[in-house]
Parts: sequence; structure tokens; C-alpha cells
Amino acid sequence: MSHSHGNLLGEPDPTLLPPTPEADAELAEGATLAEAAAHHPTVSGVWAGLAEEAMSRPERALVDTVQAYAFARTGYHRGLDALRRNGWKGYGPVPWSHEPNQGFLRCVTVLARAAEAIGETAEAERCTQLLRDCDRTLAI
Repeated sequence: MSHSHGNLLGEPDPTLLPPTPEADAELAEGATLAEAAAHHPTVSGVWAGLAEEAMSRPERALVDTVQAYAFARTGYHRGLDALRRNGWKGYGPVPWSHEPNQGFLRCVTVLARAAEAIGETAEAERCTQLLRDCDRTLAI
């Protein structure tokens, strides 16, 4: 008889962040990402949008990459706070399929890209591993 010596407690339940209807409504009504971030600084999705915008500027300059890094890091930390408030212990699934989780995961994605772009390889690798740990279905 073979025995498995895996995690006997199993994987924790997925962490599902709550929706952010106020920030979503403000954006839908035409607010800029910067306005939404100023009014809803705890919402990772607005920080992800700012970071993605900075990384996608045509002829991106170093300052754009640094801005993207800063925006993504802010959203990443705000997302960690939200995840912890919702029961996450620093590990376990944070599925992309749950829309409110996407802001955090987008921040981690841009943080990895921006870190790589400025030569912060260890940070890029940590972020990539975090994404894999959060949702194994993500194409990274």
C-alpha cells in the first residue's frame, strides 16, 4: 500500500475578494483612473489600470516604467491587505475567474514586468511565482 505524504490539511479554500461597486461606478461614469485611485485608494483594480497604462505608453521611457512599478506596487500592497482581511494567510488560491481578484493579480503581473524591465530580477521572479501560486491556470 502506498502512502501519500502531501499536505494532510489540503489546500485552503480560494480567497474571493468583495466587489468594489463604488469605484466601478465612478469609472463607468467617466472618472479617470487617477481620480478613481484618489477616491478609492484601497482598490487594486484602479492601481492596476494606472500601471498598465504607464507600461503601455508608446515609446515608453524609463520614467513610465518606474511609474508603472510604483502604481503596481501600491495596488499589490492594497490587494494583500484586502486578501488578508478576507481570510488569506499568505498562500492558497486567489482565482482569476473571480472578477474582484483580477485587480490584485493584474498588479502583480505588471509589477513583475516592470521589475524585470528595471533589472530587479529577484522581484520579477517572486511576483511570477506568486501568480503561479495564486492561480495555476494563468498563462505566465
